[in-house]
Amino acid sequence: MTGSGETERAFLGVEQSLSGQKWVARLDQAGENKAISIAQTTGLPDIVARVLAGRGVAMGDAVAFLDPTIKALMPDPSRLTDCDRAAERLALAIARRQRVAIFGDYDVDGAASSALMQRFFNHFGLESEIYIPDRIFEGYGPNAPAIAELIERGAGLIVTVDCGSTSHEALGEAAQRGVDVVVIDHHQMAAELPPAHALVNPNREDDLSGLGHLCACGVVFMVLAGTLRLLRQQGDARVSGFDLLSCLDLVALATVCDVVPLKGLNRAFVVKGLLAARGLGNPGLAALCQRAGVNGPISPYHLGFLIGPRINAGGRIGDAALGSRLLALDDPAEAQAIAERLEELNRERQAIEAAMLEEADAEAATEMQSGEGPAVIVTARQGWHPGVVGLLASRLKERYRRPAFAIAFDGNGKGTGSGRSVPGLDIGRLVRKAVESGLLAKGGGHAMAAGLTIEKVRLGDLRSFFEEEAADTVAQLDAAHRLKIDGALAASGVTLDLADMIERAGPFGAGHSQPVFAVPNHILSDVRVVGQNHVKLTLSGPDGGKLNGIAFRAADTEMGAVLLGGRGLAFHFAGSISVDHWQGVRRVQIRVTDAASVR
Repeated sequence: MTGSGETERAFLGVEQSLSGQKWVARLDQAGENKAISIAQTTGLPDIVARVLAGRGVAMGDAVAFLDPTIKALMPDPSRLTDCDRAAERLALAIARRQRVAIFGDYDVDGAASSALMQRFFNHFGLESEIYIPDRIFEGYGPNAPAIAELIERGAGLIVTVDCGSTSHEALGEAAQRGVDVVVIDHHQMAAELPPAHALVNPNREDDLSGLGHLCACGVVFMVLAGTLRLLRQQGDARVSGFDLLSCLDLVALATVCDVVPLKGLNRAFVVKGLLAARGLGNPGLAALCQRAGVNGPISPYHLGFLIGPRINAGGRIGDAALGSRLLALDDPAEAQAIAERLEELNRERQAIEAAMLEEADAEAATEMQSGEGPAVIVTARQGWHPGVVGLLASRLKERYRRPAFAIAFDGNGKGTGSGRSVPGLDIGRLVRKAVESGLLAKGGGHAMAAGLTIEKVRLGDLRSFFEEEAADTVAQLDAAHRLKIDGALAASGVTLDLADMIERAGPFGAGHSQPVFAVPNHILSDVRVVGQNHVKLTLSGPDGGKLNGIAFRAADTEMGAVLLGGRGLAFHFAGSISVDHWQGVRRVQIRVTDAASVR
């Protein structure tokens, strides 16, 4: 909805902010007209209409967009290739009362997918086991020894969730032993399929469902919906006792934490899943919320930044199965014990991350000082914890606004790495191409995140490959690096009612960006560091209005340094409007993401 790059006028005249961005209006004239039309025809407030128009919502879809429902947005599960075949095999396992092994990934999506699948089998009285591989010793996805072990323990069916699409050797082991495998996944994959009984992945080349934006737990939800329909047709009376919609809290958690686009069905998953989560019907999720100090109704922020990291902590530096076990159980006492253990692991993970980040940032800063720096930042060191490299990559990506990898090498020269990308560069495709080129032992992922395994002697070649493949794209993204502003507000106009209205247009995240508002020419009347490098601010407007703000992890940035020394000075501020809950009181605030000096 914005105009062409070079003709865009700087919003508030900000050509270069404290974080090096040009501010531009999100809406061009056509967008402004569209927003007016939405407001006039629907009766929605102007600010909500502007947010919707800026995110491509058609005028006729605006009212329905604000109330996304599963019924309206979820297609027939049969549209997913192999979904009917998977449903038939799951129903057969129930009829035969087979023991099922659920093989999941060690991240939040894998944990939530595994827990949802186990809750389903538990309801129908099947004995099931969740197996999450050790990140360090086994790596991502099914491996032949683990599959053999599961079969030895009596598995008559193996279901892989959030993994398995490229596990040819491991699934071949199951096939040789006569055990069916149903793969439910969402990762990008090649045309050649592994020997699975059924492979449900909306990103396989012959899938025409248009659901490639779902996380794995969303795909699991679709498969279980199809299975329940089949069981109902077969006359299984137990179907009525399983409320799949009550499990949407798990789907929402996975959708937010896996950073998949919040569009279409994913929006309905999160909106309805948040309602389920707020009921605290899942003892594991309830225990984590309590341990993490969640205040107020559970929000996408809580899922992504408080709950998700604690679940991930088990897979990163501890017992990888803790998260899935927690989300699958019904015993509140056991849930409290596991939540406490995850809290301890998360604190340990934070300490490890801080030490590694200092080293990684020093290396990245050196690279970025030489000219424009590499198109893709690649940091590597022997002795780094391989379970934390994804967090390093994410931090570097945020700080330098370009794709980043962090690689941990062991004493034998084998590196385990993780990468995070920026919108506009498909990092999963880039890694798969590096695998096909023989640079990587293995690797894969999706557009925004990827993992890889590499020998140390190939590190230089990988850096050169990334530069050759990504330099033009990253240069174009850098040239177009702008902060899009949805509108301007005064401190006195930022109210709880406004925040509630904006929230109606959410949830916001990947593919449905958080609205950014400018608060122009306000005095920074108070500023200080709080928590872990966060900058707390108080903005004072010319009309006497005041607004509290927070700039997360900004204390050691260039913007943070200027703000911390800018008490009493006037700035333009930009950020998102949010509601803080403290001791039962709701307070509106701005999460400051950028600022500019008033000239």
